[in-house]
Amino acid sequence: MTVRVHGTCAPGFERVREEFVRNFTERGDLGASVAATVDGAFVVDLWAGDADRAGTRPWERDTLVNIYSTTKGMTALCAHLLAERGALDLDAPVARYWPEFAQAGKADIPVRWLLSHRSGLIAPSEPLGPGAVHDWQKATEALAGTAPWWPPGTAQGYHAVTFGFLVGEVVRRVTGVSLGTFLRSEVTGPLGADVFVGTPASEHRRCADMASAVGGAGSAPDPAPGPPVRGLDDHPMAPVTLAFQYLPLSDVNGAAYRSAEIPAANGHATARGLATVYRELACGGLLAADTVERLRTRQGGADEPDLVLRVATPLAETWSWGLGFMPNQYGQAGPNSRAFGHGGAGGSYAFADPENRVSYAYTMNRMGAGTSGEDQRSIHLVGALYKALGALGPQGT
Repeated sequence: MTVRVHGTCAPGFERVREEFVRNFTERGDLGASVAATVDGAFVVDLWAGDADRAGTRPWERDTLVNIYSTTKGMTALCAHLLAERGALDLDAPVARYWPEFAQAGKADIPVRWLLSHRSGLIAPSEPLGPGAVHDWQKATEALAGTAPWWPPGTAQGYHAVTFGFLVGEVVRRVTGVSLGTFLRSEVTGPLGADVFVGTPASEHRRCADMASAVGGAGSAPDPAPGPPVRGLDDHPMAPVTLAFQYLPLSDVNGAAYRSAEIPAANGHATARGLATVYRELACGGLLAADTVERLRTRQGGADEPDLVLRVATPLAETWSWGLGFMPNQYGQAGPNSRAFGHGGAGGSYAFADPENRVSYAYTMNRMGAGTSGEDQRSIHLVGALYKALGALGPQGT
């Protein structure tokens, strides 16, 4: 198989390009891009393959693709920007900014529990039906009226879809604009970074179509099978069903999905765009050093189970979240245990490594293994990046 790779790769980083080619020849990539910066400068910016399953559209430098939960890092960043500016107190009750949220025993839940997946709101109390995920008001009103699925603050459980509505509504109440609008006006627009939550129709022509995994079915994560559940103990897969099924994602290649704001799951980005944003976090832009330290500090015990991920992702049986960001618990972000970022269903991943002044992002349209480091495509790319860094001087911590 011959792979035509486009873009640039700085001297010394050729092994990243080699692994990128192997992702196509050995690991099933259809279309993808990878980008990395060191000391603020791009050392890798590559793309290859096809933007659709039929092979009629080549992947271009500016091809956007759905990044699923890699979106959560961008959403969390908006909250931290507001906190640093003094407009949002992470220890204040959510209800201070969103009064309706105080219903159903939630008056004292602090903002930080939304960011650290500890609020117990992995789903609304009643299924909302197909297409509801596109209706911001319906989704947020349902969550405001829902009682937590476990006592808030006592446990963590991945808020797979609701994270974006919860944090996003706080951002909206504080700023008066939607999460996607705030992200574009305050972060990605000024940086010239191709990252959208709520992708304008004018940009849809640039969007790649998501494709099923090799040998798999469907272009989006399938919700857990079985009848609706009413509690966490109904079935071993109940937490996953609750987290994913109650707000179905619908057709991820359709215009309605791309234009909607689902800030936990439907960001569209280029790898270069994501690496540009994380470059600022790695090199002292956007946020002060103490804010960066706070957002990557783990909020639970090192061995605390995640009520959702321990069922859905065996690698992440224990997982201590930061404030909206994944810890580098299994080396998916290289050798520095203090690196932080977020991955998405299917394999996209992006992170910042402030100690080594590195940023990285990988985006793709062939669905793979998941969000927490099992996907070997990104693992091999990150490994090659840090091998190059080791040869050139900087070391992991």
